[in-house]
Amino acid sequence: MAGCNLNEFPAFLEKLDSLAELDLSHNSLSGYIPEWFLGSRLQTLSYLNLSGNSLMGFPRDLSYYNSSQLESIDLRFNKLRGSLPLPSRQPPIYLVSNNMLSGEIPPEICGTDGNFFSVLDLSKNNFTGELPQCFGQLNWNLDVLALHSNNFRGRIPSFCSSGGSYHTPKMIDLSDNQFEGPLPRSLSNCSSITFLNVGNNKINDSFPSWLGSLPNLGVLILRSNYFHGGIEEPESGSVFPQLQIIDISFNYFQGSLPASYFQYWRYMEEYGHENTNYLSAYMFGPWVVANDYPIYDFSMTIINKGVEMEYRKILGYFKVLDLSSNNFTGNIPGSISSLHGLHLLNISNNLLTGSIPPSLGALTRLEALDLSRNDLSGEIPQQLTELKSISLLNVSYNNLSGPIPKGNQFDTFPNNSYWGNPRLCGDPLSRKCGSSMLLSPPSQKDEGPDAQFEVEWKAVAAGYAVTFVMGIVIGHKMITKHASWFAKTFGLRQLMRRR
Repeated sequence: MAGCNLNEFPAFLEKLDSLAELDLSHNSLSGYIPEWFLGSRLQTLSYLNLSGNSLMGFPRDLSYYNSSQLESIDLRFNKLRGSLPLPSRQPPIYLVSNNMLSGEIPPEICGTDGNFFSVLDLSKNNFTGELPQCFGQLNWNLDVLALHSNNFRGRIPSFCSSGGSYHTPKMIDLSDNQFEGPLPRSLSNCSSITFLNVGNNKINDSFPSWLGSLPNLGVLILRSNYFHGGIEEPESGSVFPQLQIIDISFNYFQGSLPASYFQYWRYMEEYGHENTNYLSAYMFGPWVVANDYPIYDFSMTIINKGVEMEYRKILGYFKVLDLSSNNFTGNIPGSISSLHGLHLLNISNNLLTGSIPPSLGALTRLEALDLSRNDLSGEIPQQLTELKSISLLNVSYNNLSGPIPKGNQFDTFPNNSYWGNPRLCGDPLSRKCGSSMLLSPPSQKDEGPDAQFEVEWKAVAAGYAVTFVMGIVIGHKMITKHASWFAKTFGLRQLMRRR
């Protein structure tokens, strides 16, 4: 009965005593879920999907109603208000994201019998306070924990603290909150984890090299925190063996780029176009086969050039390396060219020196390369014309010189790809090689080039994101939370050098 434009719960449902599965998603249901429905049907249902309506809540605490048979309840994309509604028995799958729920998460969420959800999605609400410490003390059956886009604070619980070989989560997303302190070292026990996102918090720690032993970790997002210090050379050759997406942008890392890591990230070396599946976790239950709803898709947000893009699905072969907006120094290591499978490479807004390695031309899958706002010098290597898949190149605001290469994609890049390099010459710049004309780059505050780059980044991302949200990230939240981010984004490099 999904998508049938219903504006009330059908009365005949009260008489269906054997009803086990019900899908009323994407209708026009509003107000409170009726008492008669909760009293008569919740006790028989194993699967209930009410997502995509305008429901506001329950007439009394959800725990009042018998839900002993419930395996999955989906309340996403409604208008639920108040505190988190907890069923009398915790269903394996509980989805309440994209509502207006608030308050703290009660300790009762952990139950009394040691059982826990296998999929728990509380994301995109208004929850506050600290997470119950019992989160780190359970022998979970958890596969997916999505708590992003709330106002949680305090330290991250010690997930997987018991060690051993018990079931560990595949996905943890704590991004866009107010978590602080270091990452719990117990995360190194989460041997099954494939996706870890703690971006946009207040985490203060060094680079978590100790996560490198996790055999399945494919996505690691640390962006927009207070990570700091240098990235030390790995102690062994087997570190992050399955890593395909790493985003450590908008932090305080310094020192040389981690050249040895690039040599050991074997999965990024593979082209991987045969893997067209989306990154996800299976959600098991007796209703799976009948409803063709077996997976929970992972999602992420990447920020580039002030553009926020939400990838609600991530293709299995999509590979990203974002080290931008830190304080890295030294040369770009040639070992980065061994990552043949990369699609996006962003090392902009650092303090890098030396020349652009010609070996970057070997990254033939690359679709976006951003080296802007560094202190790179020398000529743009002719070998970069071999990047036939690239749709965005940005080398602006460096100290590059000589002629701009010609051929292939280089004939399509706009002149703002090269601004801020007064000794560069050739098309598309107004200064032709051999001419005495001086290039006068527009002000960095000019909205024209930024807007053009936003469109180009959008085009790069469209091939991989089923849908994305685009915005200029200069809002109050980011300014107050990460003042240094604001400074970096607008090119105030002197502030970075004083840190």
